[in-house]
Amino acid sequence: MREILIMGGGYAGFYTAWGLEKKLRRGEARVTVVDPRPYMTYQPFLPEVVAGSIEARHAAVSLRRHLHRTRLIAGTVTAVRHRDRTVTVRPDNGPDHELSYDTLVVTAGAVTRTFAIPGVDEEAFGLKHVEEAVAIRDRLLTSFDRAATLPPGPERRKLLTVTFVGGGFSGVEGFGELLSLATALLRHYPELSAQELRFHLVEARGRILPEVGDGPGTWVVRALRERGAEVHLNTQLMSAKHGHIVLSNGEEFDSSLLVWTAGNAANPIVHNHTDLPVDERGALIVRADLRVGTEEAPVEDVWAAGDDASVPDLAAHRSGAHTVPNAQHAVRQGKLLARNILATLRGRAAKEYVHHGLGVVATLGLGHGIFQYRRLVIKGFPAWLMHRGYHVLAIPTWERKVRVLAVWATAVPYGRDVVSLASVQRPREAFVAHGNPRRGEQSADVPGR
Repeated sequence: MREILIMGGGYAGFYTAWGLEKKLRRGEARVTVVDPRPYMTYQPFLPEVVAGSIEARHAAVSLRRHLHRTRLIAGTVTAVRHRDRTVTVRPDNGPDHELSYDTLVVTAGAVTRTFAIPGVDEEAFGLKHVEEAVAIRDRLLTSFDRAATLPPGPERRKLLTVTFVGGGFSGVEGFGELLSLATALLRHYPELSAQELRFHLVEARGRILPEVGDGPGTWVVRALRERGAEVHLNTQLMSAKHGHIVLSNGEEFDSSLLVWTAGNAANPIVHNHTDLPVDERGALIVRADLRVGTEEAPVEDVWAAGDDASVPDLAAHRSGAHTVPNAQHAVRQGKLLARNILATLRGRAAKEYVHHGLGVVATLGLGHGIFQYRRLVIKGFPAWLMHRGYHVLAIPTWERKVRVLAVWATAVPYGRDVVSLASVQRPREAFVAHGNPRRGEQSADVPGR
């Protein structure tokens, strides 16, 4: 039986395995997915998880619940040797071991790009996984609880100061949603005032949301500032040691919450630990039909899609254009990958990937959004509704759609849940303390890295 090994269970990997399961004949091939997490994260919903508008588990699609005929291995591929048709897998428990394959699919996903900035590794959260989104929300809620017990002063000001670094979609959506949550929380904390909230968005370029036009991007900055946010353009983070933020424009302030969303980088496993061809960015060189390699020198039986693949953008109609690494492309590439692998197994020709964009839509907080399709721009509440409508249709499986819709419906009469569960990150603390009060430290809320 032919062995198909999928390296990564994110968008592209999940949809590839799902498509293969539906179409493979009995005994035709066995599919294996290797991923350290037992679920696929629907990342467009992470900002709403941050804001408490979606239950955290509803933004995660269980692999075992939906991949019934796929072998799932909890671990990470640490090396690929295509000349031997083997990969090295590091499981969650036990020693590294090798797996053999006939067909390899590389969908390992990108990693957060960071720089050697003092304090970032110690203080910052990313925003690529459900655990990070939950921890960000709990940190804000816990900060409100602590600030409400303190008199006005530097410590209270620090607790009510939030900093996001990175003005792409992930950063702006997370920032807008958390700002919306913080503003809504004030009605539950009469001790605090809106003037004490300080939300900083730091972007190194001269604009945010590069996927939209200059006009809509400028409108987003203005809309955030009208809601009380401080947007720092052409500005870099210089230091974040002990929560003390130093910016390149000379501003300094203390912040209890730092979120880093300043772009993605290709998975280091792909460009450092494989014998597959990569480009100058470390992404796999991929043909339009999603085979790894070039038209002149394809790599036999290796396919790739998603953030680690440099896929030609045939819809752009210009030489050298490649698809941008986003969920819209990863999902569609994963579906085509399944069809192309099946076609190759059965002696048919693979099809090239061509996808014309549906436009871009972003949430900026409850009731706030932006949508652009070519010259059509929609702002505010209608765009926010479009964002919710598109993504509830896009998240895989009816089970997840229904769960998300149920949470949204419940929030209409009752609002968002404002309970912090930061203590779940230290579940044994109450047991060990035996009832003796302990002084909490904010740093203990940061998940282990």
